[in-house]
Amino acid sequence: MEPPAGSPSCPSIFRSLFKLRVKSHTAIQMFLEQRDYVLGIVLLLIVVFLWTASNFVTQDIFEDGFHKPFLVTYLNTSSFLLYLIPYAFKRRVEGQRGYEAVGLVHTPPAGEGLPPLTVRETRELAFVFCFLWFVANWSLNAALDYTSVASATILSSMSGLSTLLVGRVFHVETLTFVKVIAVFLSFAGVVLVSLSDSSSTLESKPTNLLWGDFLALVSAIVYGLYVTLLKVRIHFESRIDMQLFFGFVGLYNVLTCWVVGVVLHILGIESFGLPTSSVSIKAIIFNMFITLSSDYLYVIAMLKTTPLVVTIGLSLTLPLAVIGDLLFGKTVHFLVLIGALIVVFSFVMVGLDDARIRSVKLDDHDTSMGVDPLI
Repeated sequence: MEPPAGSPSCPSIFRSLFKLRVKSHTAIQMFLEQRDYVLGIVLLLIVVFLWTASNFVTQDIFEDGFHKPFLVTYLNTSSFLLYLIPYAFKRRVEGQRGYEAVGLVHTPPAGEGLPPLTVRETRELAFVFCFLWFVANWSLNAALDYTSVASATILSSMSGLSTLLVGRVFHVETLTFVKVIAVFLSFAGVVLVSLSDSSSTLESKPTNLLWGDFLALVSAIVYGLYVTLLKVRIHFESRIDMQLFFGFVGLYNVLTCWVVGVVLHILGIESFGLPTSSVSIKAIIFNMFITLSSDYLYVIAMLKTTPLVVTIGLSLTLPLAVIGDLLFGKTVHFLVLIGALIVVFSFVMVGLDDARIRSVKLDDHDTSMGVDPLI
C-alpha cells in the first residue's frame, strides 16, 4: 500500500531524528566546553591574583636583603610534596585494592577517547615537568640578580611568542592573525609598563647584564616548552590525578634539585644560607603556600583553556599590580596605565578568537555529520 501523497517516508523520518540527535549532542558538547572554558578563565584570574601577591611578597624578601633565588625556588617547589599526603591517605583507605589508573574524577566525555594516565605515566610526566618548571622559575628569579627588573620582565614576557610557536608545532594552538597581534600587543604593554616603572625607580646597578638577559630569555623559552608539554601529554583534566602529579613534582625536586644548589655554592654563584630575619622567614613560608595552591590552579586553568590563553592571561599581573600600587597610595604614571590597558585588551582578543575557533570547529563537525548548523 502506498503512503498518502505528501507524507514523510520512513527514511526521511530517520534522517530527521538522526540530525536532531546529532544537534542535541553538539549543543550539550558546546555547553560543557563553554562551561569548562569559563571556569578555566575564573581559575586563571585567581592565579593572577595569587601571583601578584607573591610578587609583592618576593619584593619584601629582596628588600630585606635575602638574595637567594635558588633556595626560594627550591623551597617553593618542595611544597608540592604535601600533595602526596592526601594520595597516601586515599591509598590507605582503598586498602589492598589499589588502582592502576588515576584521575577519573568523572567518565571522560565522548570525543576525548583517551585513557586516564596510570600512576607510572603520571610519575614519568612529573619527572620531566619538575626540571622544566624549576629551570623556568629559577632562571627568572636569578635574572633579577644580574640584570635590571625592566629587562628581566620584558624578556620573560616573550613567553607568549614562545608558547604560540611551540603550541603551533605540536598542534595545540591554531596560528591566527588575531593571536599574533594579541601576542605582540601584550609584549608592547609589558614594555611600556616595565620601561616607565624602571625610569621612575632607583634600581641597584646590574652586575652582569648579558648573563641576566640570557637567563630571562631562557625562562621564556622553557616556559613555552613545559606549558605546551602538559597540554600535549594530558589533553584533558579528567585524565590525570593532579594532586598525585604535583606530589611527584615536589618529591623529585627534593630528591634531585639540591645537587644544583651544591654546584652553585661551589662555583660561588649562590652561597648556601638560610634567612635570619623574621620578615624573610614569614615571607618565604607565605610564598610557599601561594605556590602550593596557585600552580595547581594554573595547570587546571591551562587544561580547560589553552596554553596561549594562560600565558597571555598571566600578563594580567601587571595591571593588577598597578591597582595594588594605587590602593597603597603609590604614584602610577600615565604610560603604566596605557600599558596595563593594552595587556588587558590583548587578553580579551585571545579569548574572543579562541571562542570563534571553537564555534567554527563545532560547525565543521555538524557539517561532516550531515547536519546543517543553521537549521
